[in-house]
Amino acid sequence: MILRQLMGLNTWVRVLIAFISVWVILVLVFYSKLNTGSASDSDDAIRRLNQALTYLEKSKQVDQELRGLIDEYLSDQSYNRKQKFVDELGNKLQIQGAGAGRFKGVPSLEYEQLRRRVYSNAQELWNLLHSETAKLAKTARPKTPEIYPQAENFLALAAEHKRSLLNDMAQMRASDGYEFWRYKESKDLSDLVQKRLTYLQNPEDCNSARKLICRLNKGCGYGCQLHHVVYCFIMAYATERTLILNSKGWRYHKAGWEEVFQPISDTCLSSNGATHASWPGTPETQVLTVPIIDSLNPRPPYLPLAIPADLAPRLTKLHGDPIVWWIGQFLKYLLKPTGETRQMLENGIEKLGFKKPIVGIHVRRTDKVGTEAAFHGIEEYMQAVDDYYDQVEMVEAIDKRRVFIASDDPKVIDEARSKYPQYEVIGDPDVAKVAAVSTRYTDSSLNGIILDIHLLSLSDYLVCTFSSQVCRVAYEIMQTMYPDASNRFKSLDDIYYYGGQNAHNREVVLPHNPKNHDEIHMRKGDLIGVAGNHWNGFSKGKNVRTGQVGLFPSFKVNDKIEVVELPTYPNVK
Repeated sequence: MILRQLMGLNTWVRVLIAFISVWVILVLVFYSKLNTGSASDSDDAIRRLNQALTYLEKSKQVDQELRGLIDEYLSDQSYNRKQKFVDELGNKLQIQGAGAGRFKGVPSLEYEQLRRRVYSNAQELWNLLHSETAKLAKTARPKTPEIYPQAENFLALAAEHKRSLLNDMAQMRASDGYEFWRYKESKDLSDLVQKRLTYLQNPEDCNSARKLICRLNKGCGYGCQLHHVVYCFIMAYATERTLILNSKGWRYHKAGWEEVFQPISDTCLSSNGATHASWPGTPETQVLTVPIIDSLNPRPPYLPLAIPADLAPRLTKLHGDPIVWWIGQFLKYLLKPTGETRQMLENGIEKLGFKKPIVGIHVRRTDKVGTEAAFHGIEEYMQAVDDYYDQVEMVEAIDKRRVFIASDDPKVIDEARSKYPQYEVIGDPDVAKVAAVSTRYTDSSLNGIILDIHLLSLSDYLVCTFSSQVCRVAYEIMQTMYPDASNRFKSLDDIYYYGGQNAHNREVVLPHNPKNHDEIHMRKGDLIGVAGNHWNGFSKGKNVRTGQVGLFPSFKVNDKIEVVELPTYPNVK
């Protein structure tokens, strides 16, 4: 279906571009004729003419990008590229609509942060309302059983109110005139970081370059190992050293990283150097080796969850969770597939029939349940999926509710198909089988987990447990595909975190007097070391000022973004 639709896109997109160009010229002519009036009219006309010229420049840029997409589409017939073409074309047309008569320029930091806070608070209010109503109904049910259906009816109506409110917020964002800026700023920031990483990784003289050695084989699973490499890369970025990835004998693929993903440097893969040392070494040490993040001593301030000071003003305005965007940029650079890996991904997409709209579900069982995470039934995941589609279908019709399920337990896919026949359930039980502990470190398992993460990140929404590193990696990669995808998830357990991270603090913006012994006292300006969100309107944490540990209302705090001075790479424009 998608392929047939794509074959006809070339003609109508060219017509669309021609129409946009003619429309802009007419607007320009119209505004220029306003110059013939009085002096004040002339000033106003000049102002509007300048605005028209701004629109023209924006239209030219989108025109060029559309033509680039078309050329790429015509030269590459792979399914994955076709799907990417459709998605990016939609983004470009949305930007064009945002620029046509509603382009305002650059929003204020206060506006963007307040808009996101209102959205977050609406979600937290719903969490509190749902939790407390269900709790009261359960308590009262033995004596007054009729209260249960009344509570269910109330929650159903309240959920509809919540969906309407969130949709109103989405419409406000879409029509506020800043969408062009959001897309452009996202692209510009990503391009800047990618150019810096490319510059860092390709020194002119590898023999004299300062280097940082990272041994890939950390004793953990694939998602954990990816996060280990990202941590090494952040260390390399902060110390202005070329990252050398020592991957021979990798437990997932003995031949090493370079047979699965492209080499992380075109000019420098050798670890040779005049002087060698283990962390921290000295600035004069040419080749430095870092341990795993848990053993790092001393611990520098630029470890996650910190972001670079020179990017922070732009990034905190653009994104709801800047550290996730920052991590995603390193994964974007690292995870460039070889031709064979790319073909495997495209074959997997075609075989599974993966297409949008779709919600990605990651269900981690086997070795994690009972040790690092609690058991969550498929019903919990599908409740979150239902909530997402109910939200979407309030404003637009969809052809089919789809879910993609990635799991290390093949029974989960069959269970979902049996219990939810109204859904199109996409998943490969064979991939789930090789994800089991006994067969995890094989080429088949590696291909399976790479495909799973790729498809989870391509999904419109993600339902999972953030206690799983696979889930967090997919969420991080997802940030590279949108200006801000920080709300495109539902975690059934933890909040987002990075293994081995420095402190995660939140700043109190509204004081709180405890209502019971489980809650802590907070005053405005206090820092709270957050331990987690209970998804019932309350979070748990420690007040840094008082030392109290307990619950607090989630809406009374904001994330404190950790900002550190890092190299600015002035040679990269």
